[in-house]
Amino acid sequence: MPEFERRWSRYARPVGDSSRVDETYLKVRGQWVYLYRAVDKEGRTADFLLSKRRDVAAAKRFFSRATRQHGAPRVITLDGYGASHRAVAELKAAGTLPRRVRIRSCKYLNNIIEQDHRRIKQRIRPMLGFKQFETAAATIRGIPVGSEN
Repeated sequence: MPEFERRWSRYARPVGDSSRVDETYLKVRGQWVYLYRAVDKEGRTADFLLSKRRDVAAAKRFFSRATRQHGAPRVITLDGYGASHRAVAELKAAGTLPRRVRIRSCKYLNNIIEQDHRRIKQRIRPMLGFKQFETAAATIRGIPVGSEN
């Protein structure tokens, strides 16, 4: 973890217990990659993951990492993408996610993160994508949900 993140983590507010999760796509080195993101109901970014594939394995990796970093949420709101639902079910069966975690699928509750995809793509468009995964991760980490610019 970079020095800035270590220092910032002392002051950052913890994320809430209700997560909204969605994925979108970005260009890195001319290839489309998928960005998995989770935000709480106030719009604070809980976690994100860049992946070359949009499948159950990537979704499981994302949920496992987010749970390890911030603890298990009380509620996870997903869109209709089946791989995310299957990944959560498999993680519950394996014991990585507690069985008490409620899963809901409501497109209106995910509006916070759906609208934020525009802001991310708006910042990335002038760069014509990223050159490396590391720069993509660093830039995305610096773009909070609901930022005005």
